[in-house]
Amino acid sequence: MNPLKPVEAYVDDRPEDGVFQVHSDIFADPAIFELEQKEIFGKTWCFLALESQLPKPNDYITTYIGTSPILVMRDGKGRIGAFLNICRHKGAVLCRKESGNTKFVVCNYHGWAYGTNGKSIDIKDAQGGCYPPRFESEDHNLIPVARMESYKGLIFGCLSPDVGPLSEYLGELRTFLDFAMEQSPQGMEFVPGRITYTFNANWKLQMDNGTDFYHLTSTHPSFMEVVQRRENENAGNVEAKMFDWSKRLTQTGGMFGFENGHTMVWLNQPQPERRPVYSRLEEVRGRLGETPAQWMLKLRNITVFPNMQIADATSLLLRTFRPLAHNRTEMRVFCMAPIGEEPEVRAFRLRQFEDFFNVSGFATPDDTTVYEDCQVGFASGRGGWMQGYQRGMGATIVGPSESAKALGANPKYSVEGPWAIQNETCFHPTYRQWVKLMRPALGSGQSKEEQV
Repeated sequence: MNPLKPVEAYVDDRPEDGVFQVHSDIFADPAIFELEQKEIFGKTWCFLALESQLPKPNDYITTYIGTSPILVMRDGKGRIGAFLNICRHKGAVLCRKESGNTKFVVCNYHGWAYGTNGKSIDIKDAQGGCYPPRFESEDHNLIPVARMESYKGLIFGCLSPDVGPLSEYLGELRTFLDFAMEQSPQGMEFVPGRITYTFNANWKLQMDNGTDFYHLTSTHPSFMEVVQRRENENAGNVEAKMFDWSKRLTQTGGMFGFENGHTMVWLNQPQPERRPVYSRLEEVRGRLGETPAQWMLKLRNITVFPNMQIADATSLLLRTFRPLAHNRTEMRVFCMAPIGEEPEVRAFRLRQFEDFFNVSGFATPDDTTVYEDCQVGFASGRGGWMQGYQRGMGATIVGPSESAKALGANPKYSVEGPWAIQNETCFHPTYRQWVKLMRPALGSGQSKEEQV
């Protein structure tokens, strides 16, 4: 790849001229990837876990912020903490299991041990180690994640202390996160099990695709055909109760773009009875009101920049993406459900989830194949400016649409209209945030007055 360039060489954002383009080098340059780890993942709130994943004292889960391994633990007093999953002795990954329960975490290399509050509790054979006098006064505890906060059971962490409150970071998006996280008065949980897979392409392709309506009919035609055949032949079976996308394609929908890179697409749902949450509608309506209840029935896909998406299109899922290299990404996908959900509804929810989002389901193999096809094109170094960011620009308004106003929500940008728009402006907030965070390191060819 060529030497790094000013930030405008990667994102050409001139809405007044009807221009929004992303350069293919942003996906293919290893130097850009390394800079993203420092400037984006190292300085931004990232999703870590659900509080409900840690129900008991001494529960733990392991995860990542970018390429940094993270250990999230509930200590013996019930307090949740997040730490670098790195032993202070020689830097080995401390806990290699994804989850569990233990009073002590012991490094496999030299046996240093820590409590679930992150405190050092044993340095093996310390008494005979002839350490210098100052060693005893050193901090041997696990390194805490600089900032950790929760919102509605969603735990976030940041590796930098110089970040504002999580509530400010999520901003106006919180209204729409609530529609996912308030489906039960007891909160939300992950259904046991999860899907993990990797694909050989850049992480930002998943960030784009999670809110991309435009690809559905061309990338997933087999899914749409099978669902239609089930509708016609097996109307009484549980497996037939997927959503008929041919009906969805006639609906009104839109997008909301928010500060800090967050975005959401939505679509009216012509078959609300096929939503698992439909069985809880009266309870939700009584607790939250009619408008939130109706929004829970709509299709809603959310990107929380930079590492998490909540998709409530076919079942309800939460996915995280971990960048491994400029051309390799790990995905973790969880089916999310209300705590206390009835067994028959839970089974229905799982069937929808497995059908579309399982590694062997209809969607995932299609999507990962096209991601990798894109990466092959990017690797040529000849792709230039990508033109896949302009649908819907002619329908974009600054501020809230009528649907947002009815909710009292105030997104920065809105698009509202028929499915046919299949707009791509939902990608703009994420790349504007990318520019904002990468500009200090890459520099700019614009004056301060010209910068967005």
